[in-house]
Amino acid sequence: MEESISGFKLRGEWGDAVEHGERITRALQDAGASEEYPEAFEAWDEWRPKAHERLGEDVNEKTAEQASVAEGKGEQEGKSPEDDLQTAGEKLSESYEHVENGDNDGALDSWRDSIDHVARAADSAGRKAVRKLENTVYQRVMTQIAPYYFDNELVSANIQKSTRGEGGPEFVFEVNVNDDRLKSAVSERLSSYEDEVDRWHVDTPKTVEASEAAEGAEAPVETVEDGNDGESNPTTN
Repeated sequence: MEESISGFKLRGEWGDAVEHGERITRALQDAGASEEYPEAFEAWDEWRPKAHERLGEDVNEKTAEQASVAEGKGEQEGKSPEDDLQTAGEKLSESYEHVENGDNDGALDSWRDSIDHVARAADSAGRKAVRKLENTVYQRVMTQIAPYYFDNELVSANIQKSTRGEGGPEFVFEVNVNDDRLKSAVSERLSSYEDEVDRWHVDTPKTVEASEAAEGAEAPVETVEDGNDGESNPTTN
């Protein structure tokens, strides 16, 4: 692992990249990031590459999702554009009724509510259209020229496939902690892991049994520890 101002960088096979993400996640958790930045930590933990995933499929999809336009007020309340337009029509009808009854203030309030729902419907429809375009452009175009990335208030990271070596593809995975205090604490913990942990198997034991299927090479037999009898598959793009 290389450490610099820009973050913690590692070059290696898919299992090495997965392990790098696991170590940083555990270091962040030990440093209290999961309590200080619960939502940001959870988002990072969800995005980081997993042993069973593929870069060009799973990480691609997760990157497009986290990079997309956020939900508007209507979407957050579970309302579709059609729902808001229907409500807008109802509010407009109420406004007419208030006018007929001589209640100008009530008519104005209902009219304003109607306009608000129309605007919210347009906002929701626009956001959905933009997200659809973003996902299409990102997954089909951007990942061909840019690394898969993640960014929030806690972590900025990117991973990309590099040259193919003798043992298979190589990945470059760089992670930066945006809180300087936590970054220092993470650095210390990563160093302690290097000194104290001979083999990393906190979250996902590193196995390479499926490399024959993934890369056309016979893989060595490795015993899975800690009672986890699942298999982890090396991943290619």
